[in-house]
Amino acid sequence: MAGMSFDKAGASSASANAAFRKQLNKVYGWYTGGFLTFIVVLAVLEQMGLPRNWIGFIFLIATVALYAGIGIMSRTTDAAEYYVAGRRVPAVYNGMATGADWMSAASFIGMAGTLYLTGYGGLAFIMGWTGGYCLVALFLAPYLRKFGQFTIPDFLGARYEGNLPRFIGILAAILCSFTYVVAQIYGVGLITTRLSGLAFEIGIFVGLGGILVCSFLGGMRAVTWTQVAQYIILIIAYMVPVVWLSVKQTGVPVPQAIYGYQLQKVTEAEKRLREDPKEKEVIAAFKAEADKFDAKLKDIPTALAADKEAATKKVADLKAENAPLAQVQAAEKALAAVPATEADAKKAWTAAKAANEARAKPLGGMVPHAQQFAGDPNGDEKAKKTYDESRRNFLALVFCLMVGTAALPHILMRYYTTPSVKEARESVTWSLFFIFLLYFTAPALAVLVKFEMFNFVVGTPFDKLPEWIGAWNRVDPALLSVVDINKDGILQLGEIKIGGDIIVLATPAIGGLPYVISGMVAAGGLAAALSTADGLLLTIANALSHDLYYKMIDPNAPTARRVTISKVLLLVVALMAAYVAAQKPADILFLVSAAFSFAAAAFFPALTLGIFWKRANKWGASLGMVAGLGTTFYYMVTTQPWLRGIFGVTSPIELWWGIQPISAGMFGVPIGFAVIIIVSLLTPAPRKDTQELVEHVRYPDLKLARG
Repeated sequence: MAGMSFDKAGASSASANAAFRKQLNKVYGWYTGGFLTFIVVLAVLEQMGLPRNWIGFIFLIATVALYAGIGIMSRTTDAAEYYVAGRRVPAVYNGMATGADWMSAASFIGMAGTLYLTGYGGLAFIMGWTGGYCLVALFLAPYLRKFGQFTIPDFLGARYEGNLPRFIGILAAILCSFTYVVAQIYGVGLITTRLSGLAFEIGIFVGLGGILVCSFLGGMRAVTWTQVAQYIILIIAYMVPVVWLSVKQTGVPVPQAIYGYQLQKVTEAEKRLREDPKEKEVIAAFKAEADKFDAKLKDIPTALAADKEAATKKVADLKAENAPLAQVQAAEKALAAVPATEADAKKAWTAAKAANEARAKPLGGMVPHAQQFAGDPNGDEKAKKTYDESRRNFLALVFCLMVGTAALPHILMRYYTTPSVKEARESVTWSLFFIFLLYFTAPALAVLVKFEMFNFVVGTPFDKLPEWIGAWNRVDPALLSVVDINKDGILQLGEIKIGGDIIVLATPAIGGLPYVISGMVAAGGLAAALSTADGLLLTIANALSHDLYYKMIDPNAPTARRVTISKVLLLVVALMAAYVAAQKPADILFLVSAAFSFAAAAFFPALTLGIFWKRANKWGASLGMVAGLGTTFYYMVTTQPWLRGIFGVTSPIELWWGIQPISAGMFGVPIGFAVIIIVSLLTPAPRKDTQELVEHVRYPDLKLARG
């Protein structure tokens, strides 16, 4: 990647731009060929006996070193280069960088896993995220580029005439970006742990080094060229195992084309498993476990005393019998696991009851893959209500993800880096294409993996389970666990609990591919998480250094000081996010979706009205952002279990119209629009020059004609 240094010189003419693009094509062409050669060499070494843990370390070190090299060669203290990559990133490369920025750990790791677990319901993520780019192309990207600021809070301050909208924008950008970056760093820890065998908490901070070295030294310039490299890795890593599975199962190397054919087979397998007597045994066993905990919860003091007495007696009996040390230690461990207090017992037993009830269902609690919504529109009153709520939540999630996509600060920042408004619009088209490649493949991946699980993993004797099951169980038992609850020595579908976050990472192993492909997929997931984390951390640091420090505190600060402050803040924020991620706060998909609802409620009304309604003013935008974000945050805190625990909310959960907390932006967005419109009409209009600027941005030809 030594050719990255060429972007320092700049290009002021069309011929220089053409030479710049030609050089980019050459550099990334060699880079792609080099990456494929690297995979082939590792595959050969694996066949020659290279240990698996070495392959994992080689992937981890090589990819992070590559990104670090680009970051070092792209280092800069120039403000325009640091904040917007000199505004000269060609549309196609900005599209690739945006694709990588967008392909977060949730897209790469979580989306196919969600489709695996929820079937049709998971399509809401694909529809919402893809549709959001249509909104970006039509309503935001070209117009924001015309305004010409560095960041979204910068636009809010300029358009709404003051530091109050800018400050609220800074807080909102930090909130949604921080929530999002915690999810990415969690994904980084997950992948680093799988590649290296390090503890999860250590893996997070190892991966954090790769994040920091890219964004810390060169800002947007380093992040842009790193993200292009990361996109190439992640799309190759995503496509190879899916194509392999497609060929293995059908002989057709186009997984998207055989999706429907395999879905029919999965549906047939689901019917067979629902009627399987062994699966019904497993359901009955989990139901019995749930009933056992339910009985304990009815008289907690008596049940707790009985558990302690039984566990203590077992330890004493084993010691008296001189039982093997392993048995004694297991009994002592069971005694230590007995809840210490009645409050602890209530909490543990309630969770255990819920977990067993969730698994006491057909298909291990998964819905039939092709079933559109839960419930039945033609059934009884309860079935109709379930159907209506399921459909309503599907549409609400599509809306929140779509509008949130169009308002995410780290994505909108990318369109400030293109040379012109025309290329900003073209860049959105390229972004859609590069994102489409992965999103069109994710549903096929989920179905192919489910076919593999139903037909080749379920029914395997416990003493002959694939190696990947034990490997992932060691990474985190919450992500994958198996239990022979009906004691027949054979794995049933209901006896394996698998988290959506590992489906993609485990796909090569599930399909029987060489370990080098598992390493490549993990490297692709790492690229996805790192690329998004880079963009998010840069957004937070820029909001604090450029918008807060330079625009509001010290307007005379020299460029070098501003960039230095940005780098220091970036480091602090990254360490804070890593600390939060190490606590494993919630699943990746919820954290990401929460960020989308925050962005949708805080920014979408203020940005669209700021562009298309010249009467929108400072007070309307400020109060609208606060009202929209406040409503969204309140709804999440009162309805989402993890957040309820954080804020100590004990009142009963009351869902508004049955909408789940993941779609809280459904309420914040319309409130934001309403407040901006009403308050703007009740308060003085913006200055005449601001209104003329809005008109000029939307109708440049008309404005020039008047002039």
